Amino acid sequence: MSDSITLKTLDRVTILTINRPQKRNAITQEMYGAMADALKAYEGSAEQRAFVITGAADYFTAGNDLQDFSMADHTGDLPPVARFLEAISTCKKPVIAAVNGPAIGVGLTMLLHCDLVYAAASATFTAPFVKLALVPEAASSMLLSASVGMAVANDILLAGRTLTAEEAHNYGLISRVFADADLGDEVAALAKHVAASAPEAMKLSKSLIRNQRDQVAAQMASEAELFLGQLKSPEFSEVVAAMMQKRAPAFS
Repeated sequence: MSDSITLKTLDRVTILTINRPQKRNAITQEMYGAMADALKAYEGSAEQRAFVITGAADYFTAGNDLQDFSMADHTGDLPPVARFLEAISTCKKPVIAAVNGPAIGVGLTMLLHCDLVYAAASATFTAPFVKLALVPEAASSMLLSASVGMAVANDILLAGRTLTAEEAHNYGLISRVFADADLGDEVAALAKHVAASAPEAMKLSKSLIRNQRDQVAAQMASEAELFLGQLKSPEFSEVVAAMMQKRAPAFS
């Protein structure tokens, strides 16, 4: 387990905290591996009945650590980020998100694979893929439109719109909004309620609700191929260089 990912299990509820506040909880490949392992362990456990993902301090997650991501080997059979996305998208048991602050990039797209998403009033939601010379990931080009509608999804994915928690709730992206100070206690109570429910009925209900697994998997594969291509592109190299040099990227 990575030091930047912490796990706590109580009353059949496992809480995974993205714990890298000095980097706004940006996620490295090592962290993705730890998150994938935790989800797989949860899915295979008879004791764990609910799984909560949240962030430390003031951020849910700023998304990928771009420097780590640009240096990682993405040519293996299943890189850590792909293992995580596969684990969260196929998990047969309930996955809950407690969005305590900005959810950026994968911080937003992972929510599309969670079954219950609760947010603090101050949370925001952004998917700056095009700004980073990348493309949508984790089937977000399909799932976000299904969640909030094509027009709003395009505003987020193409124009870089940031949603407030209230807007995200109104559009149907998240389940409920709580006061910042109440989020932890409220989600803990809701997760405990989910964990106390009949486990087989819960799994069967989730399978009925998420009945497009083949389409989601196919869309994820298509996006991953294009995403990998952009990681190797001059456009992405220019974005990384611009970030390191603290300047705006210049696209010819």
